[in-house]
Amino acid sequence: MSIYDKSSLVLIPSGTKAGKVYSQKPVSGDGDFTFTRSSAATRVNADGNIEKETSNLLTYSNTFSSWTPANAVLTDGQSGYDGTSDAWLLDKAASAGNIQLNVSSSGVNTFSYYAKAGSVDWTRLLILGTTNASTYINLTNGAIGVGGGGFIDATATDVGSGWWRVSITHSTAITQVRIYPAPADNDTSGSSGNIYIQDAQLNQGLIAQEVITTTTSAVYGGITDNTPRLDYTDSSCPALLLEPQRTNVVTQSEYYDTGNGYFNSFALHDIVTNTTATKSPTGDYSASKIIPDTSNSSNHNIYGSNVTSGTKYAVSIFAKAAEYNYLLIRGLGLGGSGGARFNISTGVVEGVAGYDSATIEDYGNGWYRCIAVGTATSTTGAYYHASPTAAFTSFQGNNSDGIYIYGAQIEAGSYATSYIPTYGSSVTRVGETNSVTGVSDIIGQEQGTFFVEWENIGDTSRPYLALSAGGSTANRVLIYESSGVNAQIKSGGSVVFQSTTASVSGTIKAAVAYNTNDFVFYVNGTQYGTDSSGATFSGTTLSEIEFDHAGLIGASIKQSLVFKTRLTNSELADLTTL
Repeated sequence: MSIYDKSSLVLIPSGTKAGKVYSQKPVSGDGDFTFTRSSAATRVNADGNIEKETSNLLTYSNTFSSWTPANAVLTDGQSGYDGTSDAWLLDKAASAGNIQLNVSSSGVNTFSYYAKAGSVDWTRLLILGTTNASTYINLTNGAIGVGGGGFIDATATDVGSGWWRVSITHSTAITQVRIYPAPADNDTSGSSGNIYIQDAQLNQGLIAQEVITTTTSAVYGGITDNTPRLDYTDSSCPALLLEPQRTNVVTQSEYYDTGNGYFNSFALHDIVTNTTATKSPTGDYSASKIIPDTSNSSNHNIYGSNVTSGTKYAVSIFAKAAEYNYLLIRGLGLGGSGGARFNISTGVVEGVAGYDSATIEDYGNGWYRCIAVGTATSTTGAYYHASPTAAFTSFQGNNSDGIYIYGAQIEAGSYATSYIPTYGSSVTRVGETNSVTGVSDIIGQEQGTFFVEWENIGDTSRPYLALSAGGSTANRVLIYESSGVNAQIKSGGSVVFQSTTASVSGTIKAAVAYNTNDFVFYVNGTQYGTDSSGATFSGTTLSEIEFDHAGLIGASIKQSLVFKTRLTNSELADLTTL
């Protein structure tokens, strides 16, 4: 009999749905975990890309008869870009004929739809809001025509058979979007003319996301509320990512225009947004580039949102070498003689001054996440510098060379958590819980074993992984991290077993086993503590398994097993050996 056959519960994260993480054993489903997180989040997916929440904020995204026509007529059942008959013919009946839809959204948004030339070759995209934005796009060659309103970007992507996906990206509070047929650039005159349209979308961010069809309400997908995160950061096998609540106080994490009020500096840089020179860590063209101008200065940088003095922050950004190989993080009043200095060509931290620590993480395709941690001594936010050297010195740029960046983040805490996108205001990712209740028949009472494997991220306040009696602290079995890996068993309100290791990094496999007057703790194949006295439990005292404790969870759970027997020391050594 294998050790897995002896287990009463096996959780190897693989199967999930909204609000649920499935256990492989018991097969009845009685051991399936309830997952909660009342916010969106991100993960690294199986392709190695950061995956975010997706959305379509428009209603009736392909039911254009539910939009409001203004001197326009719609005919459905047309041949679409995707081989269906779901496209529409949009005919105007008078000058400036269009269809329009009211919507409410703010921050950076991208409005898109699929379009094909009919009797006219152009379309006009119009966003109405606090500030309006408009552009014309040629549906025969994808040329971007006259635009107005200071929008961020406009694109046309050839999808074949004469169809284009057209888009406009703008940063404003949006109240309405409109689609026009147009006979020429900057021209909506004439009493006739038509184009074909299909699948309109409005989503937050710098680029148009994958199509989501809506009817009476907006629809969200991807890593949205209560969606468990199977994260592939460390291997080809997923781990269940569980993190505490964190807030990204950088109000524009992807859009770095100096005039938007969220990033600014000393006018000693230029920013090219939405560069197509390289894909971002999300696998699309949403990265930007810091391009120092010709000023002779050390301040070629962008500046992140303000912070609170006396609070510890983890400052991070994704960076990729272009013509320059260095990123410097300064600010928080902690600049020292150079802040944190990162070689983003070799993936090496080349120095840190002022900050407590600096780390760099490889995200593939030349991208690194650069992280600096320190307690702010002022309200000044973080500065992200592009540099040709690791030294914080003045140099003269040339208006073309620089580095690529993506995903700026400043979060209160002693370590960086997963990326939290923002599009105009700070965003909070709510803490996660993962538990199963009413399972006293799965948990050993008088005797038992609890095993968990997770990835250590090096902070002493996480993770907590607990077996408890309906959330009670009087009777519980705990494995947790606090200046090392710890095991604790409490029975009847008294601690009957406690053991700890020295600090452990990387993958951790820990198991605590108990029987009356017989306790033991193993970590990574080594026995760390035993006790030959103490009571355990009886009846149905232990009835809940939870991966959380006082909201401090923060771990990548690779697997967890529960046994109703106290495994032998030999079995525990085998089970926990890396």
